[in-house]
Amino acid sequence: MPQIDADRLLADLYALREIGKYKTGVHRPTFSPDDVRSRHWLAGRLTEAGLAADIDGIGNVIGLAPGDGPKLLTGSHLETQPRAGWLDGAMGVIFGLELARVLPGGIDVAGWADEEGHYGSFIGSRSFCGLLSEAEIDTCRYREDGTPLRTALQNAGFAGRPRQVMDAARYRGYLEAHIEQGAELENSGQQIGVVTAIVGSHRFRIVFEGQQNHAGTTRMAIRKDAGVALVRLASAIYDRFPAAAGPRTVWTTGTITLDPGAPSVVPGRAEMLFQFRDTDPAILARLEAVVEELVAEANKGPCKVSIASRGRSVPRAMDAGFQDALERAAERHAPGLHQRMPSGAGHDAQVLAERLPAAMLFVPSIGGISHHYTENTADADIVRGCQVFADAAADILGR
Repeated sequence: MPQIDADRLLADLYALREIGKYKTGVHRPTFSPDDVRSRHWLAGRLTEAGLAADIDGIGNVIGLAPGDGPKLLTGSHLETQPRAGWLDGAMGVIFGLELARVLPGGIDVAGWADEEGHYGSFIGSRSFCGLLSEAEIDTCRYREDGTPLRTALQNAGFAGRPRQVMDAARYRGYLEAHIEQGAELENSGQQIGVVTAIVGSHRFRIVFEGQQNHAGTTRMAIRKDAGVALVRLASAIYDRFPAAAGPRTVWTTGTITLDPGAPSVVPGRAEMLFQFRDTDPAILARLEAVVEELVAEANKGPCKVSIASRGRSVPRAMDAGFQDALERAAERHAPGLHQRMPSGAGHDAQVLAERLPAAMLFVPSIGGISHHYTENTADADIVRGCQVFADAAADILGR
């Protein structure tokens, strides 16, 4: 079995953390100057490892191994959430880099663009899989200020480059490693998670239109308070969802805005961004029906309520044979301290699974914290995870 170099692995991760460092984490939004720096840094590292590396027209960093014979594709993402953690995405990319060194000629490595959704939904991995049209690229905007994706690509120096598209015949499949981003492994004393399935998510914008008016002179009986309508619907969702949900369903009202949002003004407009996640398509469909029913009921009140989809991802089961390979490797390096588990977060692996056999490995997250600069994983868990990952890759490649 291949033997990874723990010191080299950690040194690469620490070096990547310095690009956009924020407190103990990283601030590296998609196509920000630091994100662009990280992509050029990775391309250089992949070249040093003997791969033919390039950054394509959507910002993907792709390193192709030389020689004939079957390859295994691996990778993750480089960009981060705002002022977030140093391992989310980055660890999987560096695992791929280390695998390319210890399994020469067998590993292609990708640093996918915008897994975190600053401009769209998995735009990098979907582009590589031939699932992102030029027309959709035209519609993508930066979620913070509305900057068009094409403008961001131009500013990053990637516009005009061809977008690389997968040759599926080249690959045995796709492997991705990631921190868990939850506390299940840590709480159960486990060291490795073998992912069984990745959740799908349904995301919505719900808008409430009432009548803006003076907070002191407008009698309560005649108010059309959009903020009150929003709160009532959000509360109704939390009351009704448990009966329709599965044991691992989660739902979140992540953003609430009131217009004009002034203390002495009855809000005339309100908006909430709402999402739910599960691995079962039937449960997702059932929950969507509940939301639509509640919106219809809300429309019987004084405010007009409308709902629009902000996108959805499809749950994906991971390849059974690849799960077995990961489990065999985990038993070798963490005997009795591994488990199979679903992923509650979305990952590029669910996109690649549309074209290739795919699987994921998790390592523990300290305190279950992610999407925050205090996100961390013990070095020993990182090293062990990479060795398990390398053994499983060798197994899949028949080495």
